[in-house]
Amino acid sequence: MVRRKAKPKRRRSGAISALNLLESYTYASILSEGLAGTSPIGMVTGATDLSTENYMQSYGPFGQTRLAQRTVGAAEISLGDIISEPGLAVAKLQSNFMSNYQQMAVQAFGTRLAFKFGKRLLRQPIANINRNIMKPLGVGIKL
Repeated sequence: MVRRKAKPKRRRSGAISALNLLESYTYASILSEGLAGTSPIGMVTGATDLSTENYMQSYGPFGQTRLAQRTVGAAEISLGDIISEPGLAVAKLQSNFMSNYQQMAVQAFGTRLAFKFGKRLLRQPIANINRNIMKPLGVGIKL
C-alpha cells in the first residue's frame, strides 16, 4: 500500500488582531465596571483609599446616639484596595456582583453579538485593509 503524503502544516499568523483586543477590553470593562465600579485601567492604577471609620449615629425619638462604622472609599475598588483591605474589598465586590450580574450578562451578550455580526458584515473591508495596508507595513497588527 502506498503511503499518503503528509499534509503541509498550516502556519498561523503571528499578527495581533486589533478587533480581538478591542473585544477583550470591552469584556474586561464590563466586568470591572460591574464589580469594582471603575475601568480596567482605573482598577490597576486607582487610589488605595478603602477603609472603615467610626461615627456617631443618632436614632430613636429622644435623640439617642450610638457608635457605628461605615465603609469609606468603596465607590471604586482598586487592586491596592484588594491587597490592603481584602475583607472589605471582597465584600464590596460580592455586593456589586449581586446587584449588577444581570446587567453585566446582558452587556456581555450584546457585545458578543455586536462583534460577531460586525466582523461578518465588515469581512471584506477588513480583509482589504489587512491585505493592502497592514501586511505591507509589517507591523504585526491586523484588524
